[in-house]
Parts: sequence; C-alpha cells; structure tokens
Amino acid sequence: MTTWWQAVASLRQDREAGVLVTVTDVRGHAPREAGAKMVVSARRTWGSVGGGNLEAEAVRRARTLLESHGTKPETFESHLSDKATIQHGVQCCGGEVAVLLEPLPVVPSVAIFGVGHVGLELARILARHDVDLHLVDSRPEHLDAEALSPLADAVAVVHVHPVPVLPELVLAELPPGTHVLVMTHDHAEDVALVDAAVRLDHLGPVGLIGSSAKWARFRSRLLADGHAQDVVDRVHTPIGLPGVTSSKEPAAIAVAVAAALLAAFEREAARQR
Repeated sequence: MTTWWQAVASLRQDREAGVLVTVTDVRGHAPREAGAKMVVSARRTWGSVGGGNLEAEAVRRARTLLESHGTKPETFESHLSDKATIQHGVQCCGGEVAVLLEPLPVVPSVAIFGVGHVGLELARILARHDVDLHLVDSRPEHLDAEALSPLADAVAVVHVHPVPVLPELVLAELPPGTHVLVMTHDHAEDVALVDAAVRLDHLGPVGLIGSSAKWARFRSRLLADGHAQDVVDRVHTPIGLPGVTSSKEPAAIAVAVAAALLAAFEREAARQR
C-alpha cells in the first residue's frame, strides 16, 4: 500500500500536481483522528481521512483547488450529523472535523547547460529554491561530487547529466516547460544546443549567455539553416534581469539571471491561476 508521503514523492517525481489533505482538529466522534492525511490528484487518491461524506467532500474541494491552480492552503469544517447534509449525503458520527487542504504544485524546471563559473554560481542560487534543477555538462569533472559539493544542502531536486558527447540529446528528456539556459565553455556546443532546443516544442524559454556579436553570428546561422524568424525569436539573449548589475563577475551575473528566472516563474504561475 502506498503511503501518503510516498504519494507526495511520486507526484513530485512525475511532475503532477496534487493536494495534501489533513484532519487538523476533531471535536466529538469522528472516523479518523487529528493528523490523518490523504493525497489527492486529478485522477487518484492515497490514504484516507475517514471515508464517507467527509472524504468525498475533501476530494471534491481538493480537485476544485487543482482545477483553479490554487497555491494557497484552504480549510473547511464538516459537521458529522444526520442533520447536516451536503451533496454526498450524511455521516452521523456526531462530531465536528476541521480539514486543511495544502496544494502540491508542479514546481518550475530549469536546465543549465554548462556548469562552469557562472553556471555553478547560478546553480548555487537556484538550489535554494523549490525547483527541479537539471545540470548538464560535457566535462565530467564539472559534475563530480567535489565540484557540486556547494549544492549538498539543496532544497531543489538536482538532476545531474554528465554527457561527454552530444549534450543536446538531454533536451528531449527534459520535462515540458523547462527553462533552458545555454552557457557552455564552447561556442560550437552552444550553437548546437540552441539549434536543437528551438526544434523542440515542449521546452520553455531558451536563454543564451554571451555578447550581441555572439548572438548575431548564431542568429544568422539559425536562419540560414532554415529556422523561421518566430522560432529564432524564442531565444532570449542577453539573459538576466536588466539593471541588476553591470559587473562581469560570475556571482553577479548569476544573481541577475536568477532574478529574471524567479520573475518568470511568478508570471507563469499567475497565468495558470
């Protein structure tokens, strides 16, 4: 039997939204004690808060929350009396139950291609946030345990992709909507990644680090290779929130890029709501 905490982990891994339902208070007789939990997704449930009318109402409210992409917890009270009827009938245990609904949203996904000076500093910042963080580099030593030790206490779920050959193959494996940041040590690798990324419809914004001269060369090549203008315009460069810093220090650039990403996450969440 799958426990509620295993269900939470499974939803996170599958990038599927859910709601954690908790009985927070019980007065009188009720089918479950305070602390009982269940997890609700759009199609399934795990665990139980007592069955019957109470559980059916909890599931209904949880799925309404999922449909609205709500991000704030909600509460409701249920009176378990034969005189307190709602759409699921009656439940005459005699008590009153308070229930908390906590959204478990799908977190943002970010892929950093090139974990060099800027890439590692950016990863250190993003690792402090609840995101799925994919780190990709063709240089294995940049992804070994020692190199990534600054991320040891990460809040993010960190996925490491050491790919000595053809790192662009990782793009097809990334979750839908992933923000792709291209900042490798090799301009030939950069242009191959950008070319592959704009061919895939499931990815989110594609960002490229570098100068305007670098992008002018890349843009000409992409158009010459047959990409449409609107496809090429999916690439954002320069990356980073304007006005945050004029410094070229890796840590400063990483702050500006992280700020732009966090703002983008907020906009996406607002659009969903």
